[in-house]
Amino acid sequence: MLGFVTIQDQTPGAGDRLLTATAERLAAAGLRLAGAVQINTEISPGCECDMDLRILGDAGPLVRITQSLGAGSQACRLDTGALAQAVARTETVLDRGAELLIVNKFGKQECFGRGFRDTIARALAAGIPVLVHVPDEQLPGFRDFAGDLAEELRPEQIDDWCRARLADSAA
Repeated sequence: MLGFVTIQDQTPGAGDRLLTATAERLAAAGLRLAGAVQINTEISPGCECDMDLRILGDAGPLVRITQSLGAGSQACRLDTGALAQAVARTETVLDRGAELLIVNKFGKQECFGRGFRDTIARALAAGIPVLVHVPDEQLPGFRDFAGDLAEELRPEQIDDWCRARLADSAA
């Protein structure tokens, strides 16, 4: 009950836009969602973008997960404290009851055992289907985590996969 999608479109943010659109369609259909989708905001042409997470099923504010490190910095801009806040808010939504968990990305933090990794495992243990985007460079770490529980999806398969998993859960 773990579906993952890799994106062939190498345009920055393609996976984020795909999962955001999916979450909007599923929420409009009345599904109870938990998780997070990423919204990227270009600061200025040629610069890194700001990244915010919208917590699904939570009316609270966006969570900015990037930090400004100043001009010329080469360090990682991820704000791990903000990511932990997003995970905590997602866990609260999951506790209230969700039919599907959507996670914007199984990224480096998840490969290292942090980020949304435990949330994904918790949802799977509770029988809640999980949909996640996995960047190509994180596939080995994701496969180590997921084993044979994961099913790779093409973007056009996502809605049908979600409906089938929800029907399985209801049965």
